[in-house]
This record gives sequence, structure tokens and C-alpha cells, in this order.
Amino acid sequence: MNHTYTFTNSSASPGLMVEKPQPLAWLAILSLILFSVVCIFGGAAGILRTGYVILSFAVGTFLYIKYPVLYTGFTWWLWFVTPFIARVVDYKSGWDPSRFMLVSQYIVTLLTFHTLLKELPKSLRQGGLPFVLAFIGVFYGCLIGIIKTSPFTAARGLLDWLTPITFGFYLFINWRDYPLYRRTLERTFTWGVLITGIYGVVQFLNPPDWDLFWLSSTKLTSMGDPEPLKLRVWSTMASPAPYAAMTMAGLILLFSNKQLIRIPASAVGYLAFLLTTVRTLWGGWLIAFLTFITSLKAHLQMRLFITILIMAFCIVPLTQIEQFSDTITARFQTFSNLEKDDSARVRQKIYEQGLHSALTNGLGNGVGNTFIVNEKGLLEPIIIDSGILDIFFTLGWFGAIFYLLGMLMVFTQSFQYLEYSFDSFMAASRAIGLGMVSTLLGNSGMLGMSGMILWGFIAIAIAGHKYHVHQRISK
Repeated sequence: MNHTYTFTNSSASPGLMVEKPQPLAWLAILSLILFSVVCIFGGAAGILRTGYVILSFAVGTFLYIKYPVLYTGFTWWLWFVTPFIARVVDYKSGWDPSRFMLVSQYIVTLLTFHTLLKELPKSLRQGGLPFVLAFIGVFYGCLIGIIKTSPFTAARGLLDWLTPITFGFYLFINWRDYPLYRRTLERTFTWGVLITGIYGVVQFLNPPDWDLFWLSSTKLTSMGDPEPLKLRVWSTMASPAPYAAMTMAGLILLFSNKQLIRIPASAVGYLAFLLTTVRTLWGGWLIAFLTFITSLKAHLQMRLFITILIMAFCIVPLTQIEQFSDTITARFQTFSNLEKDDSARVRQKIYEQGLHSALTNGLGNGVGNTFIVNEKGLLEPIIIDSGILDIFFTLGWFGAIFYLLGMLMVFTQSFQYLEYSFDSFMAASRAIGLGMVSTLLGNSGMLGMSGMILWGFIAIAIAGHKYHVHQRISK
């Protein structure tokens, strides 16, 4: 791949990698944006259902080949905004129960499967075994899924399972360009938290017509009522959990950000994060925060405490506004009364009924078992609110051993590094990955958007370690 960077001899940043201007790349991205805007406001929203998928894949392929760093940012933004665009298209041209547009971010991310195949032999010598083991586990589950379900449902399920692993591998194998990928992730998630946070707050106070239409069409009662102040925030994404996962990651990254934009981004980000009312991700944030702060040197911890105080002055008053406080306070109160909380009872019942079945399912039900084809020939998901059970149900003991061993190895490696004391982004990335792992008890945090966060950030932490080791050796 063509890596577009150079080096500067700036006295402030000796040896710093600097990205070259990329006019063709931005022209390709702007073409997708312009095409989407013209179709939506030009009365041709229906064309966008297929056109968006084709054009986003074409742009993604171009960036993957010519501008690999920018490709990662583009891929993240597809995950951030594609569900929003799909809702607007549905509102303009009628409800599409197939949700075909949502395949866009998956197929663009799946381009990294080419990197996995291409770099596989070399990666085993560079520490890539955990990703390979996880891939073997998923590949086994896919074979079982084809046999036990159907090729159609197995292929759909494979998108959720495989894309996080291949994308994480892509970040890991490009460790030599770690500073570029780090800056791309920092910018992407800072602006992502700010923009989606603003939209999330607006969505809660005065939800746009397309969100109300989508909520009514899906009949998802778990997301609240399609009225102001009565719904759970999911911002530009497909549901509250993926949005909460993305925001949790962005909010932890903001602790390592020194730019002023972190203040408004934190204010709206935390408010929207709380309005998702996803307690599992709240707990994930707490674990990520504690992991992050304990990995820093004393002087960096003091700087972080000052940052937290500044953020608190901006965030706490917002949460006390009556429109927000009622929803947030009511959700926090459920922590002290879980036996009477509906979602907690449902999860308890899932474990009571499913734990024995999952742990005695040797072969597994296969990738795709959480989808069914209804009488109209459309896929419908089956929700399993437990990543642990989902892994054993889907992959069986054989696949789960490979998958969990890969995950265990990647986190074991990450806790042996010493660079966290001076590279706060690395520390934040590891913390985010660990925070996401902690959510597996109550959420399938290894799939789709949540899986992208889990595998992507632990991979960039490993890439950072390899980069720093190489820098020390080459001096």
C-alpha cells in the first residue's frame, strides 16, 4: 500500500510523521457526501439505497489502496453515520425492512480481510497469533452455521463476527505508521463524540421526524416511546448500545486530548452517553477510566484530575436540568434495586436458562444462529444479551476455545507493556479494550460496532508498543 507521510525537522516535533495533502482522497469522500445530499433533497432518496452502498464501497476501496490511514477514518465515519442516512432515506421514500443500506460499513471494513490474508505468514512472526486464533474460531463457527442454518444467515452473521477481527489486525500490522493512525483515531473520535453528542441531545429533546418514523416502524419498545423526553438516545447509530460503545471510547480518548475542543465534546458527549441509559456501557466506562488513570505517571494523573474537574464543571450542571435529570436519576436508582428492574431480570433469566445449554453445546449452533428468516424472506435478529453465552452458543467449545484464547492472549500481551506511562493514547486504547471486554457479561460487545471498538483499540495499543520498541532499537 502507498503510505502517504513524510518527516519534518521541526524543532518542536523532531522526526514527526506528517501526512501529505490528499486532494484526490477528499474529492472521493466529498463525491459520496454530495451524491447523498443530492439524492435526499432532490427527491431521489430511493436511489440512495443501492447507490450509497456501491459508491461507499468504491470510495473505501480507493482509500484502502491509495490512502490507508485516511481509509481507517472513513471506515469509522461510515459506522457512525450510515444508520442515520438510512433512516432519512426510509423517511423520504418509505420503510425498507431489509435495512440493505446498513451493509455499507461492513463491506468497506471487510476490505481489511485482504490484509489478513496477505500478511498472515509475516504476522505470526510479529505477534499476530491472537488475531489468527480468533479468526479460526469464527471460521469454524461459520462452517457450522452454513450446515445448521443457511449460507444466507451465516454470511450475515459473519459480517458481525469477522469485521472487528480483520480491522483490528489491519491496525496491528500497520504498526510502523502508528503515529498517523493514532492522530486519525484521535481526530475521528473527538469530532465523532461532539457531532453525535449534539445530535443525541437534540434527539432526546425534540426527535426529528425520521427518527420517530424509524422507531414506530421497527416497533422496538426497548428504545422507549417515540416522543420527546421518552426515548433512549441512539444518536446517528442503529441502537443505544453501539452508540454508547462508541461514545464510551471517545470519552476515554478525550482524557488524553489536549485541545480545547475536548471541553464541548465532553459536555455533550457525557450528557448523551447518560441519556442512552445503557448501564452495561456505563460500567464499561468506569472500568476503562480506572484502568487508564492507574497506568499513568503521577504528574500525568494530576493533569488528568485537573481536566476532570474542568469537565465536571461543564457536565454536572447540564445533568441537573429537569428534562435530563429525571431520566438519568431514574436509571441510576435501578442499580440499588436490580431485583425489580425488568432488564436485569431478563438477563438473569437468560443466564439461568441458557448457561447450561451454552456450556454443554460442543459443536455450537454456528454463526448466523442469531438471525431468522421471516415469512417475507427478511432477516430478523435474535437478541442475546450476553457476549459470553453468545460465544459458546455460536462457536461451541471448539470455536470458543480458539476465539477466547486469542482474546486472552491479546490482553495478556497488552498488560506487559511499559509505554503507557508516557503514551497516554496507548493507555487509553488498552483501557477502552478492557472496558469493552467487561461488557460481555451483559452485551454482545464483540460484534459489529462494539466489536470494532474492542478489537480496534486493543490492536492499536499493541501497534503502539511495537512502534516504540522499534524506535528504541533504531536509535
